[in-house]
Amino acid sequence: MAESIRVGLLGAGRIGKLHGGNLAGRLPGARLVAVADVRLEAAQELAAALGIEQAYEDPRRVLEDPSIDAVVVCTSTDTHAPLIEAAAQAGKQIFCEKPIDLDLARIDHALGVVAESGVTLQVGFNRRFDPSFARARELVAGGTLGEPHLLRITSRDPAPPPIEYVKVSGGLFVDMAIHDLDMARFLIGQPVEEVYATGAVLVDPAIGEAGDIDTALTTLRFAGGALGAIDNSRRAVYGYDQRIEVFCSEGAVVVGNEVAHQATVLAAEGTRGAPLEYFFLERYMESYLREMEAFIRALQEGTAPPAGGADGRAAVVLAYAAKRSLDEHRPVAPHEVDPGGAA
Repeated sequence: MAESIRVGLLGAGRIGKLHGGNLAGRLPGARLVAVADVRLEAAQELAAALGIEQAYEDPRRVLEDPSIDAVVVCTSTDTHAPLIEAAAQAGKQIFCEKPIDLDLARIDHALGVVAESGVTLQVGFNRRFDPSFARARELVAGGTLGEPHLLRITSRDPAPPPIEYVKVSGGLFVDMAIHDLDMARFLIGQPVEEVYATGAVLVDPAIGEAGDIDTALTTLRFAGGALGAIDNSRRAVYGYDQRIEVFCSEGAVVVGNEVAHQATVLAAEGTRGAPLEYFFLERYMESYLREMEAFIRALQEGTAPPAGGADGRAAVVLAYAAKRSLDEHRPVAPHEVDPGGAA
């Protein structure tokens, strides 16, 4: 692999613009050379903004370019698996936003093509690369705090997505909580043996009419005996609420919310500080950069990516176990939705 990785970006939407900006100007080991989007105008606008000459409507133009080493897939979920397969068959290294697909059989087929092609696949679980969350993982994995006993993850969005998005998102567990399910596996470092989820429609009745929930509490039992709890809401009126705690036999590690600054104003009318970061682009800006750095480094060094296809698959399995638990009002073992697998 060349010292400087030549990258093609597939998808020029919100997350594509973020990754494109990082690849074009903040990663010395990468060189963004092409952008493709089904809306040619979007591809052309992003390419012009980033100083890239090649802009296409058809992603195949990127995949057919022998000078491109890797692709970053930021397209709609239903295109992820087909693009992963096509990129693998073209010999491109692959970074793909989550999820790989909403169907386990299609995920397995895509991962099979990746394995046969011998290329690298990293899945976009950016929260693993948040400096504070990564430090929490280091402390737990290193045994500094003893054996993990309890995990708590709070993940609440500032506002629900549009209803049209909700209808095609796959549901709260696959669309939103999948990040938290991956974070649970990442922090504890053990397979999940049991999932129990309950949920409600407390934010917007239209979300319920679309067949989804907007509020959920999910409990997990890990193979080593630790217990986990994840709470999700589609609307926190005070901002993007992202917190974790891992309680262990010899102590605990807590990560609170990020704010723009630490200045607190004390006045006659009360005390006030900085608000929470509004949403994921602001809160996880650093982690998005770090995850792409990790992808480029894995390609340069020939090492496995820190969040691979198996991780992407496991999170989907847990999301479907949570959905079945919600529907059937009972604990569900991951193997019930994925016989023979391991989450």
